[in-house]
Amino acid sequence: MATDEKMPMLAEGYDMLNADLARLKIERPQIIDAIEEARAHGDLSENAEYHAAKERQGQVEAMIADIEDKLSRALIIDPKTLSGDKVVFGATVHLLDEDDKPVKYQIVGQTEADAKVGRISFSSPLARALIGRKVDDDVEVTVPSGDRYYVVSRIEFI
Repeated sequence: MATDEKMPMLAEGYDMLNADLARLKIERPQIIDAIEEARAHGDLSENAEYHAAKERQGQVEAMIADIEDKLSRALIIDPKTLSGDKVVFGATVHLLDEDDKPVKYQIVGQTEADAKVGRISFSSPLARALIGRKVDDDVEVTVPSGDRYYVVSRIEFI
């Protein structure tokens, strides 16, 4: 799935990926040791420890390759350097929902998204509906739970 397309992310998302990569690279030799130890037990055809260690090795190698790909394509964006009156990647958007209840989301990269803490991926339906909008714009978005309506009340770059 290698592509040359840049992957926007915040600096903290980049740091998080680097930390995950370092952790996986530390786990690599431990898996090799587990494979060697399981091999020493003899018959590999019925050796559950060997098969589990080989499977984990495959998972770790795939995760390492995926993270290295993402890091190589990273386009780090600092929201504090942004300005303007339109919603863009990195912006923190304050909205009023249908019941005039305030909600706040920051538009972030795919690896950083966590809706529970108000961080949504730029590729999510809501973020796609918000990008390019200005204060006081009405926003209609179709999500799995149905149609939602919002008004943009404030845009921040923090």
